[in-house]
Amino acid sequence: MDFELSDDEAALAEGMRRLCEGRFPLERVRRAEGAPVVVDGAGWAELADAGVFGLRRPESEGGSGLPMAAAAVVFEELGRALVPGPLLASHLAAGVVDGAAEGKAVVGALHRPAATGAGRAVVVEHLGALHSLVVVDDDGLSVIDPSSLEAEAVARALDPLTPLWRVARLPAGERVAGPDAAALWRRDAQVLGGALLVGLAAATVDLAVGYAKTREQFGKPIGSFQAVKHLCADMLVRAEVARAAVHAAAVTVDQPDVGDPVRAAAGAGLLAAEAALSNGKTCIQVHGGMGFTWEVPAHLYLMRARMLAAAMDGTGALAETVAERY
Repeated sequence: MDFELSDDEAALAEGMRRLCEGRFPLERVRRAEGAPVVVDGAGWAELADAGVFGLRRPESEGGSGLPMAAAAVVFEELGRALVPGPLLASHLAAGVVDGAAEGKAVVGALHRPAATGAGRAVVVEHLGALHSLVVVDDDGLSVIDPSSLEAEAVARALDPLTPLWRVARLPAGERVAGPDAAALWRRDAQVLGGALLVGLAAATVDLAVGYAKTREQFGKPIGSFQAVKHLCADMLVRAEVARAAVHAAAVTVDQPDVGDPVRAAAGAGLLAAEAALSNGKTCIQVHGGMGFTWEVPAHLYLMRARMLAAAMDGTGALAETVAERY
Protein backbone atom coordinates (compact mmCIF):
# COMPACT_ATOMS: atom_id res chain seq x y z
CA MET A 1 0.00 0.00 0.00
CA ASP A 2 1.33 3.45 -0.96
CA PHE A 3 1.23 5.86 1.98
CA GLU A 4 2.42 8.90 0.03
CA LEU A 5 -0.21 11.60 -0.37
CA SER A 6 -1.50 12.18 -3.86
CA ASP A 7 -1.05 15.64 -5.37
CA ASP A 8 -4.69 16.43 -4.58
CA GLU A 9 -4.36 15.24 -0.99
CA ALA A 10 -1.14 17.22 -0.51
CA ALA A 11 -2.86 20.34 -1.85
CA LEU A 12 -5.82 19.70 0.46
CA ALA A 13 -3.50 19.38 3.47
CA GLU A 14 -1.63 22.55 2.52
CA GLY A 15 -4.85 24.49 2.07
CA MET A 16 -6.20 23.36 5.44
CA ARG A 17 -2.90 24.18 7.15
CA ARG A 18 -2.96 27.69 5.70
CA LEU A 19 -6.55 28.15 6.86
CA CYS A 20 -5.66 27.01 10.37
CA GLU A 21 -2.59 29.25 10.51
CA GLY A 22 -4.64 32.24 9.45
CA ARG A 23 -7.82 31.68 11.47
CA PHE A 24 -6.57 29.54 14.39
CA PRO A 25 -3.03 30.60 15.31
CA LEU A 26 -2.14 29.16 18.71
CA GLU A 27 -1.96 32.53 20.43
CA ARG A 28 -5.54 33.27 19.35
CA VAL A 29 -6.80 29.81 20.29
CA ARG A 30 -5.28 30.11 23.77
CA ARG A 31 -7.28 33.26 24.52
CA ALA A 32 -10.31 31.03 25.03
CA GLU A 33 -8.67 28.84 27.68
CA GLY A 34 -11.07 28.14 30.52
CA ALA A 35 -14.03 29.85 28.82
CA PRO A 36 -17.44 28.10 28.93
CA VAL A 37 -17.68 28.45 25.13
CA VAL A 38 -14.55 28.12 23.00
CA VAL A 39 -16.18 27.75 19.57
CA ASP A 40 -15.36 30.78 17.45
CA GLY A 41 -18.47 31.46 15.34
CA ALA A 42 -16.59 33.16 12.53
CA GLY A 43 -13.92 30.46 12.49
CA TRP A 44 -16.57 27.73 12.52
CA ALA A 45 -18.23 29.35 9.50
CA GLU A 46 -14.89 29.42 7.67
CA LEU A 47 -14.36 25.74 8.38
CA ALA A 48 -17.83 25.05 6.98
CA ASP A 49 -17.10 27.17 3.89
CA ALA A 50 -13.92 25.13 3.40
CA GLY A 51 -16.09 22.01 3.37
CA VAL A 52 -14.84 20.44 6.60
CA PHE A 53 -18.24 19.30 7.83
CA GLY A 54 -19.70 18.31 4.47
CA LEU A 55 -16.50 16.82 3.13
CA ARG A 56 -17.83 13.29 2.63
CA ARG A 57 -21.44 14.11 1.79
CA PRO A 58 -22.39 13.35 -1.83
CA GLU A 59 -22.19 16.26 -4.22
CA SER A 60 -25.89 15.75 -4.97
CA GLU A 61 -26.57 16.71 -1.32
CA GLY A 62 -24.35 19.77 -1.40
CA GLY A 63 -21.20 18.10 -0.09
CA SER A 64 -17.75 17.64 -1.59
CA GLY A 65 -18.12 13.90 -2.22
CA LEU A 66 -14.57 13.16 -1.04
CA PRO A 67 -13.45 9.81 0.42
CA MET A 68 -12.42 9.04 4.00
CA ALA A 69 -8.75 9.24 2.94
CA ALA A 70 -9.19 12.93 2.14
CA ALA A 71 -11.07 13.56 5.39
CA ALA A 72 -8.21 12.00 7.37
CA VAL A 73 -5.78 14.46 5.77
CA VAL A 74 -8.01 17.39 6.74
CA PHE A 75 -8.55 16.24 10.33
CA GLU A 76 -4.84 15.72 10.85
CA GLU A 77 -4.29 19.41 10.14
CA LEU A 78 -7.15 20.38 12.46
CA GLY A 79 -5.52 18.33 15.21
CA ARG A 80 -2.12 19.84 14.54
CA ALA A 81 -3.58 23.33 15.00
CA LEU A 82 -5.46 22.44 18.22
CA VAL A 83 -8.66 23.82 16.67
CA PRO A 84 -11.24 23.73 19.49
CA GLY A 85 -14.82 22.57 19.27
CA PRO A 86 -16.77 19.39 18.44
CA LEU A 87 -15.28 19.11 14.96
CA LEU A 88 -15.59 15.35 14.69
CA ALA A 89 -19.19 15.14 15.89
CA SER A 90 -20.32 17.95 13.60
CA HIS A 91 -18.67 16.24 10.63
CA LEU A 92 -20.18 12.85 11.41
CA ALA A 93 -23.61 14.41 11.99
CA ALA A 94 -23.70 16.03 8.55
CA GLY A 95 -26.24 13.50 7.31
CA VAL A 96 -28.16 13.30 10.59
CA VAL A 97 -28.66 16.87 11.87
CA ASP A 98 -29.92 19.65 9.62
CA GLY A 99 -27.41 22.47 9.27
CA ALA A 100 -24.41 20.51 10.52
CA ALA A 101 -22.75 20.22 7.11
CA GLU A 102 -23.20 23.95 6.45
CA GLY A 103 -21.82 24.95 9.84
CA LYS A 104 -25.17 26.39 10.92
CA ALA A 105 -25.54 23.80 13.69
CA VAL A 106 -22.74 22.93 16.11
CA VAL A 107 -23.25 19.28 17.02
CA GLY A 108 -21.80 17.36 19.93
CA ALA A 109 -21.71 13.63 20.52
CA LEU A 110 -21.84 11.31 23.48
CA HIS A 111 -20.90 7.63 23.22
CA ARG A 112 -23.00 5.72 25.70
CA PRO A 113 -23.16 1.95 26.19
CA ALA A 114 -26.72 0.68 25.91
CA ALA A 115 -26.48 -0.71 29.45
CA THR A 116 -26.17 2.83 30.83
CA GLY A 117 -29.65 3.72 29.62
CA ALA A 118 -31.42 7.06 29.69
CA GLY A 119 -31.72 9.12 32.85
CA ARG A 120 -28.13 8.60 34.08
CA ALA A 121 -25.68 11.38 34.89
CA VAL A 122 -23.12 12.05 32.14
CA VAL A 123 -20.45 14.58 31.18
CA VAL A 124 -20.88 16.40 27.85
CA GLU A 125 -18.22 18.39 25.99
CA HIS A 126 -18.90 21.90 24.62
CA LEU A 127 -22.52 21.87 25.78
CA GLY A 128 -22.67 25.66 25.93
CA ALA A 129 -22.01 25.90 22.18
CA LEU A 130 -24.21 23.03 20.95
CA HIS A 131 -27.35 23.22 18.86
CA SER A 132 -27.82 19.44 18.94
CA LEU A 133 -26.40 16.49 20.85
CA VAL A 134 -26.14 13.07 19.19
CA VAL A 135 -26.13 10.12 21.58
CA VAL A 136 -24.49 7.01 20.16
CA ASP A 137 -25.27 3.67 21.78
CA ASP A 138 -25.59 0.04 20.75
CA ASP A 139 -29.19 0.61 19.69
CA GLY A 140 -28.47 3.47 17.28
CA LEU A 141 -28.32 7.27 17.14
CA SER A 142 -30.55 9.65 19.07
CA VAL A 143 -30.71 13.45 18.91
CA ILE A 144 -31.30 15.60 22.00
CA ASP A 145 -31.99 19.33 22.23
CA PRO A 146 -29.21 20.65 24.52
CA SER A 147 -31.39 23.49 25.78
CA SER A 148 -33.63 20.91 27.46
CA LEU A 149 -30.83 19.60 29.67
CA GLU A 150 -30.19 20.58 33.26
CA ALA A 151 -26.44 20.97 33.35
CA GLU A 152 -23.66 22.32 35.54
CA ALA A 153 -20.30 23.46 34.18
CA VAL A 154 -17.28 21.53 35.44
CA ALA A 155 -15.09 24.07 37.22
CA ARG A 156 -11.74 22.84 35.92
CA ALA A 157 -11.83 20.62 32.87
CA LEU A 158 -8.82 18.50 32.00
CA ASP A 159 -8.35 20.34 28.69
CA PRO A 160 -8.83 24.11 29.15
CA LEU A 161 -10.00 24.26 25.52
CA THR A 162 -12.62 21.51 25.97
CA PRO A 163 -15.21 22.79 28.46
CA LEU A 164 -17.19 20.06 30.20
CA TRP A 165 -20.72 20.07 31.57
CA ARG A 166 -22.18 17.62 34.06
CA VAL A 167 -25.71 16.60 33.07
CA ALA A 168 -27.67 15.08 35.94
CA ARG A 169 -30.18 13.27 33.76
CA LEU A 170 -29.92 12.47 30.06
CA PRO A 171 -33.28 11.87 28.33
CA ALA A 172 -33.78 9.20 25.70
CA GLY A 173 -33.98 11.70 22.83
CA GLU A 174 -35.36 11.19 19.34
CA ARG A 175 -34.13 7.99 17.69
CA VAL A 176 -32.95 8.86 14.16
CA ALA A 177 -30.97 5.77 13.13
CA GLY A 178 -30.45 2.15 14.13
CA PRO A 179 -27.55 -0.04 15.25
CA ASP A 180 -25.86 -0.15 11.82
CA ALA A 181 -25.57 3.64 11.75
CA ALA A 182 -24.14 3.65 15.28
CA ALA A 183 -21.52 1.07 14.29
CA LEU A 184 -20.48 3.17 11.29
CA TRP A 185 -20.34 6.30 13.45
CA ARG A 186 -18.00 4.60 15.93
CA ARG A 187 -15.81 3.23 13.15
CA ASP A 188 -15.49 6.58 11.39
CA ALA A 189 -14.95 8.37 14.69
CA GLN A 190 -11.97 6.11 15.38
CA VAL A 191 -10.41 6.86 11.99
CA LEU A 192 -10.92 10.62 12.10
CA GLY A 193 -10.27 10.82 15.83
CA GLY A 194 -7.05 8.98 15.05
CA ALA A 195 -6.27 11.63 12.42
CA LEU A 196 -6.75 14.38 15.02
CA LEU A 197 -4.42 12.51 17.36
CA VAL A 198 -1.80 12.11 14.62
CA GLY A 199 -1.92 15.87 14.15
CA LEU A 200 -1.28 16.33 17.87
CA ALA A 201 1.59 13.83 17.79
CA ALA A 202 3.19 15.59 14.81
CA ALA A 203 2.79 19.03 16.39
CA THR A 204 4.59 17.93 19.55
CA VAL A 205 7.48 16.63 17.42
CA ASP A 206 7.82 20.08 15.85
CA LEU A 207 7.53 21.77 19.25
CA ALA A 208 10.16 19.56 20.89
CA VAL A 209 12.62 19.72 17.97
CA GLY A 210 12.24 23.50 17.72
CA TYR A 211 13.05 23.89 21.41
CA ALA A 212 15.96 21.44 21.25
CA LYS A 213 17.53 23.49 18.47
CA THR A 214 17.46 26.77 20.39
CA ARG A 215 17.82 25.84 24.09
CA GLU A 216 21.49 25.72 25.07
CA GLN A 217 23.27 23.95 27.89
CA PHE A 218 27.06 23.94 28.38
CA GLY A 219 27.33 26.23 25.37
CA LYS A 220 25.59 23.83 22.97
CA PRO A 221 21.99 23.31 21.78
CA ILE A 222 20.46 20.48 23.80
CA GLY A 223 19.46 18.90 20.49
CA SER A 224 23.10 18.00 19.98
CA PHE A 225 23.03 15.70 23.03
CA GLN A 226 22.46 12.05 22.20
CA ALA A 227 19.80 11.50 24.87
CA VAL A 228 17.66 14.34 23.51
CA LYS A 229 18.21 13.17 19.93
CA HIS A 230 16.85 9.75 20.89
CA LEU A 231 13.78 11.26 22.52
CA CYS A 232 12.97 13.32 19.44
CA ALA A 233 13.67 10.42 17.08
CA ASP A 234 11.30 8.18 19.04
CA MET A 235 8.62 10.88 18.85
CA LEU A 236 8.97 11.07 15.08
CA VAL A 237 8.77 7.30 14.67
CA ARG A 238 5.62 7.10 16.80
CA ALA A 239 3.94 9.89 14.82
CA GLU A 240 4.80 8.39 11.43
CA VAL A 241 3.71 4.87 12.38
CA ALA A 242 0.40 6.24 13.65
CA ARG A 243 -0.03 8.32 10.49
CA ALA A 244 0.49 5.24 8.31
CA ALA A 245 -2.07 3.31 10.38
CA VAL A 246 -4.66 6.07 10.10
CA HIS A 247 -4.17 6.46 6.34
CA ALA A 248 -4.39 2.68 5.90
CA ALA A 249 -7.61 2.59 7.93
CA ALA A 250 -9.09 5.42 5.88
CA VAL A 251 -8.30 3.58 2.64
CA THR A 252 -9.78 0.39 4.09
CA VAL A 253 -13.01 2.24 4.90
CA ASP A 254 -13.10 3.53 1.31
CA GLN A 255 -12.22 0.12 -0.11
CA PRO A 256 -13.48 -2.54 2.37
CA ASP A 257 -12.40 -5.34 0.03
CA VAL A 258 -8.75 -4.70 0.99
CA GLY A 259 -9.26 -5.52 4.68
CA ASP A 260 -11.45 -5.30 7.77
CA PRO A 261 -12.50 -1.63 8.22
CA VAL A 262 -13.58 -2.11 11.85
CA ARG A 263 -10.27 -3.69 12.87
CA ALA A 264 -8.27 -1.16 10.87
CA ALA A 265 -10.17 1.76 12.45
CA ALA A 266 -9.68 0.47 16.00
CA GLY A 267 -6.00 -0.24 15.35
CA ALA A 268 -5.48 3.23 13.91
CA GLY A 269 -7.20 4.86 16.86
CA LEU A 270 -5.13 2.81 19.28
CA LEU A 271 -1.75 3.63 17.67
CA ALA A 272 -2.67 7.29 17.23
CA ALA A 273 -3.78 7.64 20.86
CA GLU A 274 -0.62 6.02 22.15
CA ALA A 275 1.54 8.19 19.87
CA ALA A 276 -0.17 11.43 20.90
CA LEU A 277 -0.08 10.60 24.62
CA SER A 278 3.55 9.42 24.59
CA ASN A 279 4.69 12.33 22.44
CA GLY A 280 2.91 14.83 24.66
CA LYS A 281 4.74 13.50 27.71
CA THR A 282 8.09 13.38 25.89
CA CYS A 283 7.63 16.92 24.59
CA ILE A 284 7.26 18.12 28.17
CA GLN A 285 10.36 16.14 29.12
CA VAL A 286 12.43 17.71 26.32
CA HIS A 287 11.41 21.15 27.58
CA GLY A 288 12.70 20.25 31.05
CA GLY A 289 11.45 22.50 33.83
CA MET A 290 9.90 24.88 31.29
CA GLY A 291 7.71 22.03 30.08
CA PHE A 292 5.68 22.19 33.30
CA THR A 293 4.86 25.88 32.96
CA TRP A 294 1.57 27.19 31.58
CA GLU A 295 3.40 29.39 29.06
CA VAL A 296 4.79 26.42 27.14
CA PRO A 297 1.82 24.88 25.26
CA ALA A 298 3.07 21.28 25.47
CA HIS A 299 0.44 20.41 28.09
CA LEU A 300 -2.37 21.45 25.75
CA TYR A 301 -1.48 18.73 23.26
CA LEU A 302 -1.26 16.10 26.00
CA MET A 303 -4.58 17.10 27.55
CA ARG A 304 -6.35 17.17 24.18
CA ALA A 305 -4.94 13.71 23.44
CA ARG A 306 -6.37 12.39 26.70
CA MET A 307 -9.79 13.84 25.89
CA LEU A 308 -9.82 12.37 22.38
CA ALA A 309 -8.66 8.97 23.58
CA ALA A 310 -11.38 8.92 26.23
CA ALA A 311 -13.99 9.89 23.63
CA MET A 312 -13.06 6.71 21.70
CA ASP A 313 -13.77 4.64 24.86
CA GLY A 314 -10.09 4.51 25.77
CA THR A 315 -7.12 2.55 24.43
CA GLY A 316 -8.16 -0.60 26.29
CA ALA A 317 -11.47 -0.84 24.42
CA LEU A 318 -9.72 -0.22 21.10
CA ALA A 319 -7.18 -2.97 21.81
CA GLU A 320 -10.00 -5.37 22.67
CA THR A 321 -11.71 -4.60 19.35
CA VAL A 322 -8.50 -5.30 17.43
CA ALA A 323 -7.99 -8.59 19.29
CA GLU A 324 -11.58 -9.72 18.76
CA ARG A 325 -11.41 -9.13 15.00
CA TYR A 326 -8.41 -11.42 14.46
